[in-house]
Amino acid sequence: MGRAIAAALVALAAVTGCTVQPSDGDGKRRSPVHIELPSGTPSPARTPTGGSPSAAPAPPDDDKPGAAPPAPARVLWSRGATGRDVRELQARLRQVAWLFEGPTGTYGEQTERAVSGFQGKRGLPRTGRTDTVTWQRLLGMTREPGRWDLYLMGGQPADPPDPRCTTGRVLCIDKTSRTLRWMIDGRTVSTMAVRFGSQGTPTREGVFSIYWKSRDHVSTLYDSPMPYAMFFSGGQAVHYSADFAARGYAGASHGCVNVRDEAAIAELYAQVRNGDKVVVSW
Repeated sequence: MGRAIAAALVALAAVTGCTVQPSDGDGKRRSPVHIELPSGTPSPARTPTGGSPSAAPAPPDDDKPGAAPPAPARVLWSRGATGRDVRELQARLRQVAWLFEGPTGTYGEQTERAVSGFQGKRGLPRTGRTDTVTWQRLLGMTREPGRWDLYLMGGQPADPPDPRCTTGRVLCIDKTSRTLRWMIDGRTVSTMAVRFGSQGTPTREGVFSIYWKSRDHVSTLYDSPMPYAMFFSGGQAVHYSADFAARGYAGASHGCVNVRDEAAIAELYAQVRNGDKVVVSW
């Protein structure tokens, strides 16, 4: 009877692909059957000694043979670029104190250095070029710049001239676009950015004429220099302002019309005569 049972077990092992394992040398009996899985079937995850079962982590997609590397971020602007978008970039960099000049609308050395510093601070490649990743990070940290953030240091386009400026020799001053047009018989000779008085000391509006020019004038009221002063209404004059050149529209005058471009106003001063018309309008 015992021989018959043994023979049956051998036959069963042959059919199932199993082998009988002898007991270990310590005399303790182990599982009598070791299952051999068919060829090509993955083995179950093995449990490290003293550990708990866990599935082996799948390799990342980019580690798979033949996987393409991730595409680099697209560059939006780099050194030499110009335009309104560059102004916005510069205005936003000013908000996070990475840029202190401009905005100028030209992507130069200072902008490149500011972008590189911003990138390095946030663990991005320090290329100095504004790519999509850098731009999105900057957008998330800043607010939408307004018009005078974009043109803090001038450079804005002039609005169409007031109709009163179309005849004769006229300093056509527009408070809306913050510009001065020097016009002769309806033709614009030159245009420059200007700054006006504060709310407490506003620049007067209306039609005036130049009644006095003073090349190296100093204000007796405020004890401040007013080079290339061209007076048109009481103590209010068109003149060069070093403060406007340094701070842009972050400051204001005491009622005068400030010009920040010294070369431009020097040329204008040489052309304007006493009696020429001045129009200040919104």
